[in-house]
Amino acid sequence: MNSPELTQFLQQLHYPNLDKTLEELHLLGNIHVNDTHASIELLTANDNSFAILKAFLKQQLHQHFNTLEIHTNTSEKQMRHYGDTAQPNNRAPYASNVIAVTSGKGGVGKSTVSINLAISLAKQGYNVGLLDADVYGPNIPRLSNTDTERIRWNDNNQMIPSENFGLKIMSVALTTPKNDTPLVWRSSVAVSALIQFLEDVAWGDLDFLVIDMPPGTGDIQLTMAQELPITAAVLVTTPQIVATDDVSRAVMMFKDIGVPMAGIVENMSYFIAPDTKIRYDIFGSGGGERIAQKYHIPFLGAIPIEMTIREASDRGEPPAALGTKEQKQYYDDIVTSMCQSITFTTRS
Repeated sequence: MNSPELTQFLQQLHYPNLDKTLEELHLLGNIHVNDTHASIELLTANDNSFAILKAFLKQQLHQHFNTLEIHTNTSEKQMRHYGDTAQPNNRAPYASNVIAVTSGKGGVGKSTVSINLAISLAKQGYNVGLLDADVYGPNIPRLSNTDTERIRWNDNNQMIPSENFGLKIMSVALTTPKNDTPLVWRSSVAVSALIQFLEDVAWGDLDFLVIDMPPGTGDIQLTMAQELPITAAVLVTTPQIVATDDVSRAVMMFKDIGVPMAGIVENMSYFIAPDTKIRYDIFGSGGGERIAQKYHIPFLGAIPIEMTIREASDRGEPPAALGTKEQKQYYDDIVTSMCQSITFTTRS
């Protein structure tokens, strides 16, 4: 394989887990072949991207060359300056407000709350983006009926967000070859991917960027607080004690790093039997309100367990858009309470 043949081979390779070639991503620099030695320059300023590509190219080319040198042009390499929680960067200057929806533990319906709150905001006439930052369990595409779509790029080499229900949507699930492709990423790689979703997506001007965060208090939550001026956090819990224990830790994390909290949403709050109309507190009662009182933050509202909400969500039909009048009101009331607790900036 000579230099032109290697160049043509590399140009046609797709970046791992993306429907985009290395040539289309402008990642190839100088390429030279000397007998059984090859030298490849990668035009990436991202350390994690470089590591992924280096391992990938070695796997593709190890049978063709005795020695393989893969490097970046260090003189052109841009430094990435990370912020801190006291003085965060603003990697989303296109968004007037950033709302982080999070929870202390998984399984409390955080993603369902995220998309329905985003839709309720969009129904009020705001431009709303929804970023699925739960990289290891990305559910927003299924909930928004965009799960069959895959990532597209515009002429400016920006990712084009999917659109539905008045939202612009981006998720790592849209970048994988199949819906069940696992992302076996270290946290540093996941963080880099999310920063790319903030900077390299054609979001346009947004009144609100709603971020569906992963559960817990880890790297992604901290990085988002360092890289974005988060306007407010919405914390989702169920009444169950183990859920409120975990959301308490999330509350304290946001207090420690200085992120304002719009309040607590209690999801799966209670169940009304459709035949007898008897109320059952399956996961206990009052847990969300007790957390709100304990930490002096607003209680934004409660959402009951309803089979039709679950069924519609599984079909990609969010209740805030396509549900009953009563179901829409659950989320509209929470947005009203959220706007009363936090002063948001809107575009003129």
